[in-house]
Amino acid sequence: MTRKLPPLTTLPAFDAAARHLSFTKAAGELNVTHGAISRAVRNLEEVLGLRLFERGTRSVRLTPEGAAYSAEIAAALDRVGIATMAATASRSTGVLNVSTSDGFAGRWLVPRLHKFHRANTGIDVRLSTSGTLSDFIRDGIDLAIRYGDGNYEKVVSELLMDEDVSPVCSPELLNGSHPLRGPEDLKYHRLIHDNFRIGWQTWLQAAGLYGIDHTAGVKFESAAYAVEAAVQGEGVLLGRSALVAADIAADRLIRPFDVALKSRWSYYVVYPEGALRHRKVRAFRDWLFSEVRAG
Repeated sequence: MTRKLPPLTTLPAFDAAARHLSFTKAAGELNVTHGAISRAVRNLEEVLGLRLFERGTRSVRLTPEGAAYSAEIAAALDRVGIATMAATASRSTGVLNVSTSDGFAGRWLVPRLHKFHRANTGIDVRLSTSGTLSDFIRDGIDLAIRYGDGNYEKVVSELLMDEDVSPVCSPELLNGSHPLRGPEDLKYHRLIHDNFRIGWQTWLQAAGLYGIDHTAGVKFESAAYAVEAAVQGEGVLLGRSALVAADIAADRLIRPFDVALKSRWSYYVVYPEGALRHRKVRAFRDWLFSEVRAG
């Protein structure tokens, strides 16, 4: 039976525009021009004989027919993506593409990665540490370690570990003219900031300290650099438990006082439906959980 199909090249443009409700954002996602998205959608509408979008001066919205068609097309493109990943897995069994943050990669994953490679000599892990949320199909990602609430659409999400935050510093700061012995002594020391969602203001309020300038100090966009600055004695960092655990175990960092805040967010192992059929994905997923259990 001959399939009745629209121009297939128009479907990614329509899908992106329907998800974003913006031709401009769809163009940015697909790395094409606004005009290319508009032409593709118009072409699709002409072929279907349907109006898919209501176009305003600065916005678009789906028509009822467009919304129904969008849901079906999105599901179909997802199935095509999964089938493509499965079909190409056999020729890329030696490469595992993993997406995570630079802080988690630098302070937790990379120091342990040699153990995975030692046990899985046929799998080469390639890390992507982009600050943006990777798309599994478009970016060719096999598995991601994401930090958030675990609610990610159309993928499997498994809790890997929770996290808390507390001040950490080099043991050197316990000595000197103003030894760090209690929270009130923070006023004598430089605060180190990173781009974490829980900042010094929140922690100081929880500790009942209001005479310390929470904006002062040195700031890093990278959590990995912030931890390294604390190791080098540059000041006191509000350390995330997962990122400072190895340095605390090696006595490069200490918790000078025990006032910890539990984070609302956690680390999740995230992967597409069916990804565990591939040995390399299952092996890495299982290894991650074994590392967390081992501490």
